[in-house]
Amino acid sequence: MSTARVDYIAPWWTYWLHNFPHINLRFQPVDNTFRPQEENYQQSLMFLACVAAAGLGLNLLFLAIYLSCLCCCRKEEEEESKRPNSCCVTWAAVTAGLLSCVAVGVGFYGNSETNDGVYQLTYSLYNANHTLGGVDSLVSGTMGSMQSGLKQHLSRLDEIFATRGDYVQTLRFMQQMADSIIKQLLGLPDWDHTQVDLAAIAQQTSQVEYSRWLTYLLLLILDLVICLMACLGLAKQSRWLLTTMMVFGVLTLILSWASLGADTATAVGTSDFCVSPDKFLMNQTKGFISSDIVHYYLYCSQSLPNPFQQSLTIFQRSLTTMQIQIQGLLQFAVPLFPSAERDLLSIQNLLNSSEASLHQLTALLDCRSLHKDYLDALIGVCYDGVEGLLYLCLFSLLAACAFCTMLCATSRAWRHITSRERDYDDIDEEDPFNPQARRIAAHNPNRANMHSFCSYSSSLGSQTSLHPLRRPNQSVLFGGNPRYENVPLIGRGSPPPSYSPSMRATYLSMTEDQIRHFGNDFQA
Repeated sequence: MSTARVDYIAPWWTYWLHNFPHINLRFQPVDNTFRPQEENYQQSLMFLACVAAAGLGLNLLFLAIYLSCLCCCRKEEEEESKRPNSCCVTWAAVTAGLLSCVAVGVGFYGNSETNDGVYQLTYSLYNANHTLGGVDSLVSGTMGSMQSGLKQHLSRLDEIFATRGDYVQTLRFMQQMADSIIKQLLGLPDWDHTQVDLAAIAQQTSQVEYSRWLTYLLLLILDLVICLMACLGLAKQSRWLLTTMMVFGVLTLILSWASLGADTATAVGTSDFCVSPDKFLMNQTKGFISSDIVHYYLYCSQSLPNPFQQSLTIFQRSLTTMQIQIQGLLQFAVPLFPSAERDLLSIQNLLNSSEASLHQLTALLDCRSLHKDYLDALIGVCYDGVEGLLYLCLFSLLAACAFCTMLCATSRAWRHITSRERDYDDIDEEDPFNPQARRIAAHNPNRANMHSFCSYSSSLGSQTSLHPLRRPNQSVLFGGNPRYENVPLIGRGSPPPSYSPSMRATYLSMTEDQIRHFGNDFQA
């Protein structure tokens, strides 16, 4: 028996995922029918996760080779080559940052979509469980009132009407109608024995989904924090920030590939179910629920007969017959047997409550309620859920690419900062031509005075003790301009003169005595 479904059509992405190759761990093709209990099918999903693990291994291998080449192959740091390298690092870091921001945005959207789909699934499961629980409650309540309450009242009336055979015959007929109602109720499916607890499934699904949602939220926040840390490290040129970022970047890279494998396997398995959900449910309920009943709820077509219609009709007719008999006894037997009125009124109330239960039972057993919950669950899982998983897969890929690029850029920036600090530390602080030496001498007056003619407080004398220095060839030096003639070098607040590399080399090669002698000659 098959019916064309028009109210549910699986989305195209589920067919695309359903056509993914299903290969077990022995590299053998497996049927893509959704069979989660079979080992080969489980291995086919694990194989997809292993593909992501292989991608992680290749990514880490690439990073290891890159870092090895970066550490071993040291290029000459010429002035012409520094600027292109720093520019390349800057653009790589900017690209990685933008890619990371896009990945985080996609991840937030995918996480929200998946959560919405799972919430719709759990909400539908709770509604379906409430409906089935209501059916069981009505059936058990009606059967209890027919078996215990009605039987007690009929037994007392049988004693009261013992002298009237026609009334006793009426009581026997009512007992037969009650047995017929009990028989019809027993024919209804007992949902408690279906071996499926929808409430427990919904609760477990909610707990797993909350853990998944929180994990992805923390991962997204971690990506943002690492991206911010990389920006601060590059801006401040801080090696410890870049080192911390690289450590957490490798961790996030591993988590991104792991989430990619888990999301891909989950999306493919869910798509296998979404392509043919009816077939899976029919197989799962085979043996303890009639196929006609399952088919009736899965498709809920007007062309399909209601499998409960006959039982409900007999239930209604039996109740109507019993109510007519009670009305007759109240009209004709009570004047003769006043003590029977109480039991007859109790039976009448019992039948009225049973009729109300019958109407509620008819509404609950109608296929429209459960079928709506079924469609809502399918739409939540197959549309929002699988779509969200695809966005999460895209997030994982983008995050992996972003952090791989960021690790390459920050490692090169770290090496550049280390090389510059090493060159900076190699500068001689005793060198009078080093600007840092002059700053140290200015901030540290207790430091021994350098014998340098560049210093205002050298051994040549202080500013107040030295006579104004005048060079005999100032007209030549200043182009014959009288404005600069006879102007003292000390006392006008001019900065120290600059020196050429040849003058610096000459000064460094001079001994202390030669410097003192040169200063005395210069002062004379």
